[in-house]
Amino acid sequence: MIHETANIVGAHRISLGDNVRIDEFVTIKASSLIAIGSYIHIAGSSYLAATESLKLSDFVGLSHGVKIFCGSDDYSGQTLTNPTVPSAYRSVKQAPVLIGRHVIIGAGSVILPGVEIAEGCAIGALSLVVQSLEPWGIYGGVPVRRLKDRKRDLLVLEGRLRAELA
Repeated sequence: MIHETANIVGAHRISLGDNVRIDEFVTIKASSLIAIGSYIHIAGSSYLAATESLKLSDFVGLSHGVKIFCGSDDYSGQTLTNPTVPSAYRSVKQAPVLIGRHVIIGAGSVILPGVEIAEGCAIGALSLVVQSLEPWGIYGGVPVRRLKDRKRDLLVLEGRLRAELA
């Protein structure tokens, strides 16, 4: 289900699995390939900018207003910034982003280029993810840090769901 107000640019570069829901006012810019797995929810006002590849594995949930960037200007002041400036005067970091299975990302969180969020991670609201995360952790903060381990009970439920569908 894709809400009629979702704004999708480069749809021919996007693959969708089964049971995907993209809510109102989501913007997806696919300058590169985006792979969206099955059982995915992208909540309203989220923004996905794929200047490099972006993958959302099965059972991922993006809460309201999550932002995922595969490219970012250099903020150091050594170069000019923004897309209106010729590339010879800019330094843009571009790198793929991979979101593993059973990841949930809280409202208003930001994911920056080159990050891999491993299977089973839960990221609290308003978090900033600037580096890759280890599996099955609960993370939060600016920048994120691991707060504690996340239970894996949901894997049993996934098995039951898949068995019902077989």
